[in-house]
Amino acid sequence: MKTALPGYRIGIDVGGTFTELVLVRPDSSLHVDKTPTTPEDQSVGVMNGLERLAHHEGLSLRALLGATERIVHGTTTADNTMIQMSGARTGLITSDGHRDEIELRRGFKENIWDPALPPPTAIAPRRQRYGVPERLDFEGNVVVPLDEEAVRQALRRMRKQKIESLAVVLLFSYVDPAHEQRIREIAREELPRVHVSLSHEVLPKAPEFERTSTTLVNAYVAPRIRRYLGNLEKKLARSGFAHPLLLIQSNGGLMTAGWVAERPVTVLGSGPAGGVMGAVEVAARAGVRDFISVDMGGTSYDVCLVRDGKPEIGSSWNWHHRYLVALPMVNVQSVGAGGGSIAHVIEGALHVGPASAGAIPGPICYRRGGREPTVTDANLVLGYLDPKAFYAGELELDVARAAAGIAKRIQAPLGLRSVEEAAWAIYRIVNSNMSNAIRRVSALRGVDPRGLPLVAFGGNGPVHAGVQAADLGIKEVLIPRSAPAFSALGLLLTDPTVVEMRSLIVPADRVDLSRVEKLLAEMKRNALAAFAAAGFRARDVTARRVAFLCYPGQTFDMKIALDGSGPFRRASLDALVEAFHASHEALHTYAVPDQVPIIRGLAIEATAVVEKPELPRTPASRRDVSVARLGHRQAFFGGRFVATPVYDGPALRARHEIRGPAIVQEPLTTIVVHPGQRLVLDARGNFHLHQ
Repeated sequence: MKTALPGYRIGIDVGGTFTELVLVRPDSSLHVDKTPTTPEDQSVGVMNGLERLAHHEGLSLRALLGATERIVHGTTTADNTMIQMSGARTGLITSDGHRDEIELRRGFKENIWDPALPPPTAIAPRRQRYGVPERLDFEGNVVVPLDEEAVRQALRRMRKQKIESLAVVLLFSYVDPAHEQRIREIAREELPRVHVSLSHEVLPKAPEFERTSTTLVNAYVAPRIRRYLGNLEKKLARSGFAHPLLLIQSNGGLMTAGWVAERPVTVLGSGPAGGVMGAVEVAARAGVRDFISVDMGGTSYDVCLVRDGKPEIGSSWNWHHRYLVALPMVNVQSVGAGGGSIAHVIEGALHVGPASAGAIPGPICYRRGGREPTVTDANLVLGYLDPKAFYAGELELDVARAAAGIAKRIQAPLGLRSVEEAAWAIYRIVNSNMSNAIRRVSALRGVDPRGLPLVAFGGNGPVHAGVQAADLGIKEVLIPRSAPAFSALGLLLTDPTVVEMRSLIVPADRVDLSRVEKLLAEMKRNALAAFAAAGFRARDVTARRVAFLCYPGQTFDMKIALDGSGPFRRASLDALVEAFHASHEALHTYAVPDQVPIIRGLAIEATAVVEKPELPRTPASRRDVSVARLGHRQAFFGGRFVATPVYDGPALRARHEIRGPAIVQEPLTTIVVHPGQRLVLDARGNFHLHQ
């Protein structure tokens, strides 16, 4: 075994099919790897991946982790819990008369045209929800004292119901949390082993339904997230890792596993965030600030619009798995379109996705027991994938078995002439699904996608990006060389972030300036304390102050940055109002300057700036691109199979240019260059696909 040099950094992103890993060595060189995800316990797949990294470096796992200064992790445990509805048995305590708030849902229904649409599976059924006498007014004054005996009776009934996690949501607790805090003290006496989520800690702002839903989701996923993180941290510590484990949050920032364990809802929907933040960083280094990022893995296709180098962060109306989570989240739209998406015929029509074959059993061609044809099977039959070079040559794909599955399940039911025609139909439909997702994201923001480049990543993104560019009229696709594990790399290009929020509902012309100043100072202190507990220095922390405003009668507010960092004075308020009017006109095409906006909340977005790895550069070569040619393969273009040049991706150098049709094989992905397209590699290690 070699001796490990200190300074390794590792990014780990758990997907539905594969767990992606990126190792950044002390000399800034990269190694990208993947291992199958283990859904029953994701930590098993994570440790398997770390063993692979250690083996590749010629080190023991203990030597590698002992020399590793940072591990950043993206997990889908919270999402899987909500998808499977396998969370804790959860109880809810509310102010008397408000226990049905979660079912009223503000009248929201996902499909208003379907009278038979069932309600979402209840996190806390009505028999597990209890209202207790207590009441504060909007200023925090006690109108009805907390009935502690009623609280004890509710908790004792919950004990008989075997409640494992408790959510507490009281009216106006974000103004004065004393009643919620007292309920937690009583719960520790009556239900000492039950996890307690208090709404003023999870979401300390109005409105009530958003706060109730977010707190319930937090309580539901908390025990499973805490067990998973505790288990993983113990495994890492036993294997020699001596630093805090960092996790990606849904807002795109990082924080320690200990911090996340107290607020587990912050990692719900965080899966795609790492890739988006990585795309922002890599695109910026390539001089691109406005683009559409697309991540195609084994299970989903994730789309995000980035403007001026920043992804949109949704702050309130974020629905995930039919529950609303009113915390800041990177605005990513996902569709069930990945390499493992299953093709099936329903009443004579071909559908692809959203169901996925996942890692186990996987596509038919994996020979792991899969029987349903998938997108990967279709790509293999069409000649886009090399059966002997898939997954860095470790997994040989079975072309004959994939073709037989497509013939039986797709070709025969549809009466098509050949299995290739059936595979082409699968390919076209999944591409249409993905192109429509891009159209939807761009249309919702009034953006013409033809004027923006795509940044494509994920193991399957480069296989399909060329078709989407042609379909949408997009002229350029940027494909990072680390595309197959780009979400894992993005984790290492992201800074730790803490968001502190407070509710303040008041017309702007009646705001108490001293109260605003007090709340801003309190939030900043809390954020700095959280960073200090996580081992980050105060001098490395930058804090951005924001307010949430709307016009009277509006349901949704807008986030507006506060001017400067000094004391909040009348001039600061005037600048805030002017910025709101201008932003409202820019987004909605109109403003009402003679109306006084409502301030609905304040927040501090604090970021600890950490050192990021330098991405390796690609040297140029005077030799012709033919030195990287591996030969030819029959691949399907223009309605027929043609002899297509195949290139070895790692052998390509900066300024090498390839014209389509062509196929470039990287160790863990494949780039398909269609006729009329050309592919150029730049010095930063990014492929540029031009239409």
